[in-house]
Amino acid sequence: MEFGIAAGIRMLPSKYSIDYEAVLSDARVHGSANISLVIKERLASMWRDVYLSTISHEPNLVRLRYRTFDYICDVYSQLELAGSVPFDQTIADRVIGVLGTSSGAQQNRGARRTRGELTEELQGTLRDDGHFMAHSIGGGFDVNLFSQDRRLNRGWSPQGKIFVRWKNIATSRRALFASHVLSTPMAPVFPAG
Repeated sequence: MEFGIAAGIRMLPSKYSIDYEAVLSDARVHGSANISLVIKERLASMWRDVYLSTISHEPNLVRLRYRTFDYICDVYSQLELAGSVPFDQTIADRVIGVLGTSSGAQQNRGARRTRGELTEELQGTLRDDGHFMAHSIGGGFDVNLFSQDRRLNRGWSPQGKIFVRWKNIATSRRALFASHVLSTPMAPVFPAG
């Protein structure tokens, strides 16, 4: 299976890369009972450091918990609301990364669709409401949604097939560690909802 440039995936400049193998090796030193906890804390701080190195605005980093996942977000709008920074249309609240363990879906997504609160397709585009953490493994709605390439989200592209395969594995195994970080921390991501 090819990854990276060979697979047509745009890679981040090396100064923003994270050595995930080193994180896993370090976590193994702490014993199997603590691997997930060590990885969660190490990744959260590494993602924060990379994110902070790519932005020029004052951040307002928060960690939100939804069921079994932690969402690391920059909620700049709270700083604007408090009057501690000027209003800036070019800076949006955003999810930086999500990590946690898989569980079953809690909400019935069909009921939300019926009420018109959620549509999978973003009309007139080739994009879907993607989920940082798949709904089928316990990811919610609202902050968990972002605009995602439809071919990737639905498994129609080569990378999408990998993405869907991972989601199916996570769906079949409860308490499996899962993480999702934005592939490009410089690009704005606007949480839907």
